[in-house]
Amino acid sequence: MTPPTIGRLRVDGATLHYEVRGEGPLLLLIPGGTGGAASFDDVADDLAADRTVVSYDPRGLSRSPLDDPEAPQHVARHADDALRLLDLLSPEAPARVAGCSSGAIVALHLLATRPDRVERVVAHEPPVVEVLPDAAEHRAMLARVQDTFRREGLMPAAAVFAAGLRPPGAAPTATPATPQAPQAPQAPQAAGLTPRAAARVERTMADMPYFLGRVVPGFMAYTPDVERLAALSDRLVLAGGADSRGELPHRCAAFLAERLGTEFVRFPGGHTGLSTHPAEFGELLRKLLAG
Repeated sequence: MTPPTIGRLRVDGATLHYEVRGEGPLLLLIPGGTGGAASFDDVADDLAADRTVVSYDPRGLSRSPLDDPEAPQHVARHADDALRLLDLLSPEAPARVAGCSSGAIVALHLLATRPDRVERVVAHEPPVVEVLPDAAEHRAMLARVQDTFRREGLMPAAAVFAAGLRPPGAAPTATPATPQAPQAPQAPQAAGLTPRAAARVERTMADMPYFLGRVVPGFMAYTPDVERLAALSDRLVLAGGADSRGELPHRCAAFLAERLGTEFVRFPGGHTGLSTHPAEFGELLRKLLAG
Protein backbone atom coordinates (compact mmCIF):
# COMPACT_ATOMS: atom_id res chain seq x y z
CA MET A 1 0.00 0.00 0.00
CA THR A 2 1.51 3.32 -1.11
CA PRO A 3 1.34 6.07 1.53
CA PRO A 4 -0.83 8.93 0.27
CA THR A 5 0.19 12.57 0.11
CA ILE A 6 -1.50 14.32 3.03
CA GLY A 7 -2.99 17.81 2.75
CA ARG A 8 -4.92 20.26 4.91
CA LEU A 9 -7.50 22.63 3.52
CA ARG A 10 -8.98 25.50 5.47
CA VAL A 11 -12.73 25.93 4.80
CA ASP A 12 -15.42 27.98 6.50
CA GLY A 13 -15.68 26.69 10.06
CA ALA A 14 -13.30 23.73 9.75
CA THR A 15 -9.96 22.40 8.54
CA LEU A 16 -10.15 19.37 6.26
CA HIS A 17 -7.68 16.49 6.25
CA TYR A 18 -7.37 15.00 2.75
CA GLU A 19 -5.26 12.31 1.08
CA VAL A 20 -4.09 12.13 -2.54
CA ARG A 21 -2.98 9.06 -4.49
CA GLY A 22 -2.07 8.51 -8.14
CA GLU A 23 -2.11 10.75 -11.21
CA GLY A 24 -4.63 11.59 -13.88
CA PRO A 25 -8.28 12.71 -13.89
CA LEU A 26 -9.66 13.37 -10.42
CA LEU A 27 -11.86 10.96 -8.47
CA LEU A 28 -13.22 12.30 -5.18
CA LEU A 29 -14.26 9.70 -2.59
CA ILE A 30 -16.73 10.93 0.04
CA PRO A 31 -17.00 8.66 3.08
CA GLY A 32 -20.13 8.04 5.09
CA GLY A 33 -20.74 7.71 8.79
CA THR A 34 -17.50 7.56 10.74
CA GLY A 35 -13.86 6.77 10.11
CA GLY A 36 -13.29 9.36 7.40
CA ALA A 37 -10.80 8.83 4.58
CA ALA A 38 -9.67 5.53 6.13
CA SER A 39 -12.96 4.00 4.97
CA PHE A 40 -11.48 3.87 1.46
CA ASP A 41 -8.00 2.57 2.41
CA ASP A 42 -8.66 -0.89 0.98
CA VAL A 43 -9.75 0.37 -2.46
CA ALA A 44 -8.00 3.71 -2.96
CA ASP A 45 -4.67 2.34 -4.23
CA ASP A 46 -6.31 0.20 -6.91
CA LEU A 47 -8.54 3.06 -8.02
CA ALA A 48 -5.44 5.28 -8.26
CA ALA A 49 -3.87 3.08 -10.94
CA ASP A 50 -5.12 5.40 -13.69
CA ARG A 51 -6.41 8.51 -11.94
CA THR A 52 -5.82 10.90 -9.07
CA VAL A 53 -7.84 9.64 -6.10
CA VAL A 54 -8.71 12.01 -3.27
CA SER A 55 -10.31 10.88 -0.02
CA TYR A 56 -10.89 13.03 3.04
CA ASP A 57 -12.31 13.29 6.53
CA PRO A 58 -15.55 15.32 6.35
CA ARG A 59 -15.74 18.27 8.69
CA GLY A 60 -16.01 17.25 12.33
CA LEU A 61 -14.86 13.66 11.71
CA SER A 62 -11.51 12.14 12.64
CA ARG A 63 -8.76 14.57 11.59
CA SER A 64 -10.95 17.43 10.26
CA PRO A 65 -11.72 19.52 13.35
CA LEU A 66 -14.53 22.05 13.56
CA ASP A 67 -13.97 25.56 14.86
CA ASP A 68 -17.20 25.12 16.83
CA PRO A 69 -17.71 21.47 17.87
CA GLU A 70 -21.38 22.18 18.67
CA ALA A 71 -22.24 23.64 15.25
CA PRO A 72 -25.21 22.00 13.49
CA GLN A 73 -24.33 20.12 10.32
CA HIS A 74 -25.97 20.60 6.93
CA VAL A 75 -25.61 18.76 3.64
CA ALA A 76 -25.07 21.99 1.69
CA ARG A 77 -22.07 22.97 3.84
CA HIS A 78 -20.50 19.54 3.47
CA ALA A 79 -21.08 19.66 -0.29
CA ASP A 80 -19.37 23.04 -0.39
CA ASP A 81 -16.37 21.45 1.34
CA ALA A 82 -16.26 18.81 -1.42
CA LEU A 83 -16.45 21.57 -4.01
CA ARG A 84 -13.50 23.37 -2.38
CA LEU A 85 -11.45 20.21 -2.74
CA LEU A 86 -12.40 19.94 -6.42
CA ASP A 87 -11.48 23.57 -6.99
CA LEU A 88 -8.13 23.04 -5.29
CA LEU A 89 -7.15 19.76 -6.94
CA SER A 90 -8.94 19.87 -10.30
CA PRO A 91 -9.58 23.55 -11.06
CA GLU A 92 -9.74 23.13 -14.84
CA ALA A 93 -11.75 19.94 -15.25
CA PRO A 94 -14.85 18.29 -13.73
CA ALA A 95 -14.28 15.26 -11.52
CA ARG A 96 -15.85 11.90 -10.89
CA VAL A 97 -17.31 11.40 -7.43
CA ALA A 98 -18.24 8.36 -5.35
CA GLY A 99 -19.99 8.57 -2.01
CA CYS A 100 -21.26 6.07 0.54
CA SER A 101 -24.16 6.52 2.96
CA SER A 102 -24.14 10.12 4.25
CA GLY A 103 -21.30 10.79 1.80
CA ALA A 104 -23.61 9.71 -1.01
CA ILE A 105 -26.08 12.39 0.09
CA VAL A 106 -23.29 14.96 -0.22
CA ALA A 107 -22.49 13.64 -3.69
CA LEU A 108 -26.15 13.98 -4.76
CA HIS A 109 -26.27 17.58 -3.59
CA LEU A 110 -22.98 18.37 -5.30
CA LEU A 111 -24.27 16.98 -8.59
CA ALA A 112 -27.58 18.83 -8.32
CA THR A 113 -26.05 22.21 -7.47
CA ARG A 114 -22.74 22.16 -9.36
CA PRO A 115 -23.07 19.86 -12.38
CA ASP A 116 -20.37 21.90 -14.12
CA ARG A 117 -17.84 20.44 -11.64
CA VAL A 118 -19.09 16.84 -11.64
CA GLU A 119 -18.68 14.42 -14.53
CA ARG A 120 -20.20 11.31 -12.95
CA VAL A 121 -21.48 10.24 -9.51
CA VAL A 122 -21.83 6.81 -7.91
CA ALA A 123 -24.04 7.07 -4.81
CA HIS A 124 -24.12 3.94 -2.63
CA GLU A 125 -27.14 3.76 -0.30
CA PRO A 126 -27.77 7.45 0.44
CA PRO A 127 -30.33 7.42 3.32
CA VAL A 128 -32.56 10.12 1.81
CA VAL A 129 -35.63 9.10 3.80
CA GLU A 130 -37.63 12.13 2.65
CA VAL A 131 -38.15 10.53 -0.77
CA LEU A 132 -40.04 7.58 0.74
CA PRO A 133 -43.83 7.45 0.98
CA ASP A 134 -43.53 6.49 4.67
CA ALA A 135 -41.06 9.29 5.48
CA ALA A 136 -43.12 10.42 8.49
CA GLU A 137 -42.46 7.12 10.25
CA HIS A 138 -38.73 7.54 9.82
CA ARG A 139 -38.83 11.13 11.04
CA ALA A 140 -40.44 9.83 14.22
CA MET A 141 -37.73 7.18 14.54
CA LEU A 142 -35.00 9.80 14.16
CA ALA A 143 -36.66 11.94 16.82
CA ARG A 144 -36.61 8.93 19.17
CA VAL A 145 -32.91 8.46 18.46
CA GLN A 146 -32.11 12.03 19.44
CA ASP A 147 -34.32 11.88 22.52
CA THR A 148 -32.64 8.64 23.62
CA PHE A 149 -29.22 10.18 23.01
CA ARG A 150 -30.05 13.14 25.25
CA ARG A 151 -31.60 11.04 28.02
CA GLU A 152 -29.58 7.81 28.00
CA GLY A 153 -26.40 8.34 26.01
CA LEU A 154 -24.65 7.06 22.91
CA MET A 155 -25.05 3.29 22.87
CA PRO A 156 -28.77 3.17 23.75
CA ALA A 157 -29.36 5.74 21.00
CA ALA A 158 -27.25 3.70 18.57
CA ALA A 159 -29.39 0.66 19.35
CA VAL A 160 -32.60 2.61 18.62
CA PHE A 161 -31.06 3.86 15.38
CA ALA A 162 -29.92 0.39 14.30
CA ALA A 163 -33.39 -1.00 14.97
CA GLY A 164 -34.90 1.77 12.83
CA LEU A 165 -32.67 0.84 9.90
CA ARG A 166 -33.61 -2.83 9.82
CA PRO A 167 -36.38 -4.18 7.59
CA PRO A 168 -39.80 -4.27 9.27
CA GLY A 169 -40.13 -7.41 11.37
CA ALA A 170 -36.41 -8.23 11.25
CA ALA A 171 -34.95 -9.78 14.38
CA PRO A 172 -32.51 -7.60 16.33
CA THR A 173 -28.83 -8.35 15.95
CA ALA A 174 -26.46 -8.87 18.86
CA THR A 175 -24.29 -5.96 17.79
CA PRO A 176 -26.20 -2.90 16.56
CA ALA A 177 -24.65 -1.03 13.65
CA THR A 178 -25.20 2.43 12.24
CA PRO A 179 -24.57 3.34 8.57
CA GLN A 180 -20.83 3.08 7.89
CA ALA A 181 -20.23 2.98 11.67
CA PRO A 182 -20.23 -0.57 13.04
CA GLN A 183 -19.92 -0.91 16.78
CA ALA A 184 -16.51 -2.26 17.73
CA PRO A 185 -17.05 -5.70 19.30
CA GLN A 186 -13.92 -5.47 21.44
CA ALA A 187 -11.01 -3.16 22.13
CA PRO A 188 -8.49 -2.95 19.26
CA GLN A 189 -5.70 -4.61 21.23
CA ALA A 190 -7.94 -7.51 22.29
CA ALA A 191 -9.14 -8.03 18.75
CA GLY A 192 -5.58 -8.56 17.53
CA LEU A 193 -5.78 -5.85 14.88
CA THR A 194 -2.83 -4.30 13.09
CA PRO A 195 -1.87 -0.82 14.31
CA ARG A 196 -3.43 0.69 11.16
CA ALA A 197 -6.69 -1.19 11.67
CA ALA A 198 -6.71 -0.41 15.39
CA ALA A 199 -6.33 3.30 14.67
CA ARG A 200 -9.23 3.09 12.23
CA VAL A 201 -11.47 1.42 14.84
CA GLU A 202 -10.51 3.99 17.46
CA ARG A 203 -11.33 6.88 15.11
CA THR A 204 -14.62 5.22 14.19
CA MET A 205 -15.71 4.93 17.80
CA ALA A 206 -14.49 8.44 18.64
CA ASP A 207 -16.56 9.82 15.74
CA MET A 208 -19.81 8.15 16.76
CA PRO A 209 -21.18 10.82 19.14
CA TYR A 210 -20.72 13.51 16.48
CA PHE A 211 -22.12 11.27 13.75
CA LEU A 212 -25.21 10.26 15.68
CA GLY A 213 -25.81 13.61 17.33
CA ARG A 214 -24.95 16.00 14.49
CA VAL A 215 -24.72 14.28 11.12
CA VAL A 216 -27.70 11.92 11.35
CA PRO A 217 -30.36 14.55 12.21
CA GLY A 218 -29.07 17.06 9.65
CA PHE A 219 -28.50 14.65 6.77
CA MET A 220 -31.51 12.36 7.12
CA ALA A 221 -33.81 15.38 7.07
CA TYR A 222 -32.41 16.37 3.66
CA THR A 223 -34.73 16.35 0.66
CA PRO A 224 -32.93 15.86 -2.67
CA ASP A 225 -33.97 17.89 -5.70
CA VAL A 226 -35.52 15.00 -7.62
CA GLU A 227 -36.40 17.07 -10.70
CA ARG A 228 -32.86 18.39 -10.94
CA LEU A 229 -31.37 14.93 -10.48
CA ALA A 230 -33.72 13.54 -13.13
CA ALA A 231 -32.34 16.06 -15.61
CA LEU A 232 -28.81 14.88 -14.72
CA SER A 233 -29.60 11.17 -14.39
CA ASP A 234 -27.25 10.20 -17.22
CA ARG A 235 -24.39 11.15 -14.89
CA LEU A 236 -25.75 9.38 -11.80
CA VAL A 237 -25.50 5.76 -10.66
CA LEU A 238 -27.57 4.80 -7.62
CA ALA A 239 -26.50 1.64 -5.86
CA GLY A 240 -27.15 -0.60 -2.88
CA GLY A 241 -25.78 -3.71 -1.25
CA ALA A 242 -26.87 -7.15 -2.39
CA ASP A 243 -27.20 -8.16 1.27
CA SER A 244 -29.03 -5.08 2.56
CA ARG A 245 -32.32 -5.31 0.69
CA GLY A 246 -35.15 -4.00 2.83
CA GLU A 247 -32.89 -1.95 5.08
CA LEU A 248 -33.68 1.76 5.20
CA PRO A 249 -30.68 3.16 3.25
CA HIS A 250 -31.10 0.51 0.54
CA ARG A 251 -34.83 1.30 0.27
CA CYS A 252 -34.08 5.02 -0.12
CA ALA A 253 -31.56 4.47 -2.91
CA ALA A 254 -33.76 1.98 -4.77
CA PHE A 255 -36.84 4.20 -4.49
CA LEU A 256 -34.93 7.25 -5.72
CA ALA A 257 -33.60 5.27 -8.70
CA GLU A 258 -37.18 4.24 -9.52
CA ARG A 259 -38.37 7.85 -9.35
CA LEU A 260 -35.55 8.93 -11.63
CA GLY A 261 -36.16 6.06 -14.04
CA THR A 262 -32.56 4.86 -13.78
CA GLU A 263 -30.95 1.48 -13.23
CA PHE A 264 -30.26 0.45 -9.64
CA VAL A 265 -26.89 -1.30 -9.29
CA ARG A 266 -26.20 -3.86 -6.56
CA PHE A 267 -22.77 -3.97 -4.94
CA PRO A 268 -21.40 -6.97 -3.04
CA GLY A 269 -22.09 -7.04 0.68
CA GLY A 270 -24.50 -4.86 2.57
CA HIS A 271 -24.48 -1.23 3.64
CA THR A 272 -20.83 -1.56 4.68
CA GLY A 273 -19.78 -3.62 1.65
CA LEU A 274 -16.88 -1.23 1.13
CA SER A 275 -15.35 -2.67 4.33
CA THR A 276 -16.55 -6.29 4.13
CA HIS A 277 -15.94 -6.90 0.40
CA PRO A 278 -13.31 -4.31 -0.57
CA ALA A 279 -11.85 -6.08 -3.62
CA GLU A 280 -15.21 -6.77 -5.25
CA PHE A 281 -16.60 -3.40 -4.23
CA GLY A 282 -13.60 -1.56 -5.67
CA GLU A 283 -13.70 -3.52 -8.94
CA LEU A 284 -17.37 -2.69 -9.54
CA LEU A 285 -16.84 0.93 -8.54
CA ARG A 286 -14.03 1.23 -11.07
CA LYS A 287 -16.27 -0.14 -13.84
CA LEU A 288 -19.14 2.22 -12.99
CA LEU A 289 -16.89 5.26 -12.84
CA ALA A 290 -15.46 4.41 -16.25
CA GLY A 291 -18.92 4.31 -17.82
